[in-house]
Amino acid sequence: MYQPPSLLDRWTQENNDLVNKRKQQEGGGDAVSRDQNHTHLRWCSSEFHKLLRKIQGIPPLADHTQLELTVVYNTCLCSAVQCHFSEAELLLTQATERVLQMTGRDPVASDPPVFWRTVLKSVGNTALSSPVQHLLCLQWSIWLATCQLKTIQELQDELSSLFETLSTGVGDDRRNEERGKSSDIPQLVMDPRRLFELLQICTFIAQGAERLSEGRSSEALSRLQTASSLPAPRALVAYTHLLSGSCLAQMNRPQMALQCYRKALETDSQCVCALYQSMLIYRQLGNTQAEIQALRLLHSTLMLPSATEPPAPAGTHLLSPSLLLCNQSLNSLLSVPSALSVLHSLAQKCVIHGRVSEGVEYYLDLLAALPSEDQHGVHTEVLPLPRLPELYLEAGTALLMARRPADCMVLCDEVISTTLELLPEKLVLEEPEETCEAENRAVGAEGDDRVRILLWAGAAYLLQGHCHTHLKDWKQAVTHYTRCINLLVKVCFKKRGFQPQIPSADMVVKQGTDLCVLQRLKGLSLAGRGISFSQTGQLREALRDLQLSLQALPDCVDAGLWCGEVLWRLGRRREAAACWEKTWSFSTMSSVESLSVYLQEPQTGPLLDSAELRHRIQELGPTLSA
Repeated sequence: MYQPPSLLDRWTQENNDLVNKRKQQEGGGDAVSRDQNHTHLRWCSSEFHKLLRKIQGIPPLADHTQLELTVVYNTCLCSAVQCHFSEAELLLTQATERVLQMTGRDPVASDPPVFWRTVLKSVGNTALSSPVQHLLCLQWSIWLATCQLKTIQELQDELSSLFETLSTGVGDDRRNEERGKSSDIPQLVMDPRRLFELLQICTFIAQGAERLSEGRSSEALSRLQTASSLPAPRALVAYTHLLSGSCLAQMNRPQMALQCYRKALETDSQCVCALYQSMLIYRQLGNTQAEIQALRLLHSTLMLPSATEPPAPAGTHLLSPSLLLCNQSLNSLLSVPSALSVLHSLAQKCVIHGRVSEGVEYYLDLLAALPSEDQHGVHTEVLPLPRLPELYLEAGTALLMARRPADCMVLCDEVISTTLELLPEKLVLEEPEETCEAENRAVGAEGDDRVRILLWAGAAYLLQGHCHTHLKDWKQAVTHYTRCINLLVKVCFKKRGFQPQIPSADMVVKQGTDLCVLQRLKGLSLAGRGISFSQTGQLREALRDLQLSLQALPDCVDAGLWCGEVLWRLGRRREAAACWEKTWSFSTMSSVESLSVYLQEPQTGPLLDSAELRHRIQELGPTLSA
């Protein structure tokens, strides 16, 4: 005689049907789009919720409890994957409270570690032990995804014991094997053992990153080295090597750090963070050739389509590692610049270190790629790109250094044409208040833009002057240097409590500030005009400009040498010798690499032979050292 299925059987079948449909969807591979997968996941989540409401609509019964906890597991996992952590945690709390109610325990304090210890103790070694431990794995994943590492640490012993239970499969192995064979046993959307393995290595990584950010490198390194031997997807093992390298770098062991970064790349060739960190180590070590090579490789890797796609779930995991590893400490360690920022750094490095033809090509590639910059902008902007006029000026400088003055002038014309109508008649540059830097930026954003527009236009005229100097068109060179100077004198500097005044060299406090840029432009343009005057025989005008240049920019080598040359031609040879000796005494240790290339002294134009100048001094006889 036919007997209709019981509620337990019907609910079990309904759960298993949903699990099978979800697994079929996951197994669809590339044929299933991301949107389709998300839609199906939302549908499964909704259906699991409906089923759970049916089961929880009756008082907790021993026969139904295992099924109920299995459905809770499936429901919470679907919610967690969609980042509905509060909803998942509420379901877990309600389910475990029903377990306490069924085992005769009273509700306990809301402190999570105390609560879960009580729940685990209440089920002991009963049949409910495995389902409750599965739920604890899910709770662990929620704590990890919401960066509650302290709570995980407090419950470390209980979480570690899960490994013994799940890996040895006490009372659970046969059940797991039978799950796929029998429709009477409730199935799970994700094997708890795989979930445990994923949570274990992700926790090691997150804790290691937090300790590293706190400066506890040695402690972090120990945990990360342990994690590197755990069974896990290649991308996560690569992260352990990457973070181990960061620990060693913080411990001032750069060569060992490079070995770890190499291991990370050998483990996962798409670990672009390891490439970026290697480049930073080479920069720290002063190995320019290796740094340029690392930048080139990093750029080509970032341009690959796989590097611009968000990380996919590891293997067949429903729960993605990227969902679990979202704490701020880790994100800052894993951040890399965009492909365009790397290309900009590569162009700059090549130009500054004498590989000008390569640098020019990289700058031209950068300018050509700018309209499509958002195609490769998924990575955190560690090094944001300069504004477009600055890129034009840098590229123009590189073109001039490559002896392509006509192309340089085209880029400068573009900068001038876009800024000409925005140039102010007069501008006061105020000393910033001693407050938060971000606050100063917010308050002075509009004023900063006006200053920078003027500085960009001035720099464009300066470069055009350099171009005409390169072409030995001294009259046009004087004209363009004068245009630059006329723009710069519109700016006055106002100290707190004082009237606005013309900026001077002793006011420059911090390299890279607008005032520093203003003074460099002024010094370079006066030097350029003075040198141009010296080529047309206007020696007194040349001397005036070169001396003013040295007042604005005391360490300007070209101005110092040419000032001595003009003094020599005017018959003031002792002064000339003193001027040259003072110029040669300038400290060569002060690096200008941090400055934009267009703010550095030009490498084109008329040059003076220092050996010949020293010979002149020797012929002059003993002089007083300047």
